[in-house]
Amino acid sequence: MNVKELIARFHTAPLLVFWESTKACPLACKHCRADAILKPLPGELTTAEGKRLIDQVAEFGDPKPLLIITGGDPLMRRDLWELVDYANAVGVPVSLAPAVSPNLNEETLKEVRAHGVKSISISLDGARPETHDELRGIPGSFHDTVKVIKTAVEVGVPVQVNTVVWRKSLPELPEVVRLLRDLGVKVWEVFFLILTGRAKEELDITPEQYEAAVQFLVDVSTYGMQIRTVEAPFYRRAKLERLEGKTYDHPLYRDLTERLRKLLGPPTRGVDPTIVPTRDGFGIIFVAYDGTVHPSGFLPYPLGNVRRQSLVQIYREHPLLQKMRRGEFGGRCGVCRYKDVCGGSRARAYAHFKDPLAEDPACLYQP
Repeated sequence: MNVKELIARFHTAPLLVFWESTKACPLACKHCRADAILKPLPGELTTAEGKRLIDQVAEFGDPKPLLIITGGDPLMRRDLWELVDYANAVGVPVSLAPAVSPNLNEETLKEVRAHGVKSISISLDGARPETHDELRGIPGSFHDTVKVIKTAVEVGVPVQVNTVVWRKSLPELPEVVRLLRDLGVKVWEVFFLILTGRAKEELDITPEQYEAAVQFLVDVSTYGMQIRTVEAPFYRRAKLERLEGKTYDHPLYRDLTERLRKLLGPPTRGVDPTIVPTRDGFGIIFVAYDGTVHPSGFLPYPLGNVRRQSLVQIYREHPLLQKMRRGEFGGRCGVCRYKDVCGGSRARAYAHFKDPLAEDPACLYQP
């Protein structure tokens, strides 16, 4: 689908449905959106309720949304493979977002492949063990993560690597790119912090650094790596500006791109022109462990509950989501010519202004 077709589709159906299948997780990450804990909370959707949720995802129609089973750690659910098999039976594609722990080993990865999971996402939050391990709260996590990525590639499981851009990972981004290339990773999803859950302000970066980072990611796309961003939809604005012939310059950006070229050589192609205009509540919807629906995992604004309402009905009819889809934003986001393909982070607007329709304070663009 082209951009116009995707925008039309997202008014009635999401591209991605995230299901926080459990709060249970063996890790204790400093930035955890879910405030994950070691044991499941009371009130998790049961196996039968999970299957009803999968049926509701299927009711969006073809092409059916991708169901991303996350957490916590979805591997902590004993019924995970039963749920995955059920989704396959009703035609709902599934991806998993597991934690790197002893539960995620070669045997588990072979199970992932055997049950037809489309891909897994693994978090790597720096190029150095010290950086990644500090954020993840587990000594040795970096080496375990690299090992899991290698093993997944070897056993034929498609891997997407997720990286949080935070104060200490920002200067290491070129080295992260080289590491991913050496590991054979083709898809890199770059997360930009939202101050929710356990994420604190001291982990975050400035708006000027945000802009330098997304401009750097535009350059990374010229090496054939597929770049996706979470809570930085202005990456798409940056791409379009470059495709329109505009240039960008900033000391941090120059440093990042110069090191990228030293590590990888000259670009192999032009800027990736692909635009997929998802944002919180638009092409994306999130279902919490207890069935509560939010615009995204980083925007804890309750919209309803799948135990009492259809996910299709909530997505299509909730007044806030309708305003989001119509682009009824305040401030600069409301008058920006890129609002259809960007629209700003609604989660960051909510975290900063307590208004999910306010402007995104991290974006420097002046309409």
